[in-house]
Amino acid sequence: MQTMSIAVVGGGLAGCECALHLARAGHSVTLFEQKPGHRSAAHISEHLAELVCSNSLRSDELTSGVGLLKAEMRALGSDFMELADAHRVPAGKALAVDREAFARAMTERVAAQANITLVEHQVASLDDPVLAPFTGEGGAVVLAAGPMASEGLSASLAEAVGAKHCYFYDAIAPIVWTHSLNMDVVFRASRYGQENGEADGEGDYLNCPMSRDEYDVFYAALLEAQKVSAHEFEQEKHFEGCMPVEALAERGPRTLTFGPLKPVGFVDPRTGRRPWAILQLRAEKANSETCNLVGCQTKLTQGEQARVFRLVPGMENAEFARFGSMHRNTYVNAPDVLAPDLSLRARPGVYLAGQITGVEGYVESAASGLWLALLLNARARGLELPHPPVESALGGLLNHLRTPVKHFQPSNAHFGLVPELGERARKKDRKALYSARAQETFGEWLAAQREAGAI
Repeated sequence: MQTMSIAVVGGGLAGCECALHLARAGHSVTLFEQKPGHRSAAHISEHLAELVCSNSLRSDELTSGVGLLKAEMRALGSDFMELADAHRVPAGKALAVDREAFARAMTERVAAQANITLVEHQVASLDDPVLAPFTGEGGAVVLAAGPMASEGLSASLAEAVGAKHCYFYDAIAPIVWTHSLNMDVVFRASRYGQENGEADGEGDYLNCPMSRDEYDVFYAALLEAQKVSAHEFEQEKHFEGCMPVEALAERGPRTLTFGPLKPVGFVDPRTGRRPWAILQLRAEKANSETCNLVGCQTKLTQGEQARVFRLVPGMENAEFARFGSMHRNTYVNAPDVLAPDLSLRARPGVYLAGQITGVEGYVESAASGLWLALLLNARARGLELPHPPVESALGGLLNHLRTPVKHFQPSNAHFGLVPELGERARKKDRKALYSARAQETFGEWLAAQREAGAI
């Protein structure tokens, strides 16, 4: 096997996943990370693999696209999934992690890998001299700088692809100290927990119930609150899957009650009835000392966040460990500028991984880094690794990056990315059928690649 010398730019989820897999396969990896010397406004931790927006990795059920993707990544030997599973916190049917413990563990794993050299350096452009030794035969450059890549690197990438780079705005939810909540109002329960035999006081979420009048007060304040504005030269675009809560509210008074604040499956212990709305809080750490306001990512000013969210019953005296914020996420028009192997058509030997490719979400970002590592390692062994079947979660996600559309948008893993079933099925059965088909086709593909020595 020919060993490669590979530069990975960015120590986020995709970069760490890619670097670890390549290093374990025997390749020499230099991981360039700008922290702690430089960091974006959204980063606060000194560790690698920082989870910026939320500690939730979303559903862990096989009948969801992202749950299926997690299972496929586990089967492929994902470091990301191994450490996420090891540092999970209660979150019902979702997989959520203690983000500090997770990031620390990933940092330690990277530091312990003999074939990885970690270099603190902000790569300013694709032509940064530090990347020169990794160009040419036997080398590769993996750009996994993430959606918050520096202005210089983003501009260099935009110049390389010959067009203005695309971007969208991503909003972060606030975090509050659990001890500051009014537990005379807030109750612990899971959605449909009571119906499923869950005892009072059990469940993975804290819940703030609202009557119709209380919700109306909160809703009006949310609409009127002052927001952080985008720069004059930037067109504000939001990814549909991470809309600021106030932007959702602008669509109508019931949008939130049928969305992030939906009360279905809950009974307020004080009244014995379903509330009009519910704001859920999810533990941030294993000790549950801080909580994330689920679905309340926001671009309100900090003062307005405190004022508006303290209108929610149970949060009258809430103390904020971190306010929500928003940042620009950079990504490319993948079908136009990336080859099927995730290399830049304009710069052969330069590969992209993570959200900058046009995938959206923690899991999806790590999955793209893992896939690229598998592909590069197979090539070093003189083999070509075929794409996973498009019916699988990973295959559907990769197919999204190579399917031309008029207006390309980032996407997370979901069953809308895979082919239709080709059979009539009841709505309630469709997800299970999609999942079963995906597991079968992915299992066959994986067995074939292992037999061929490509994985």
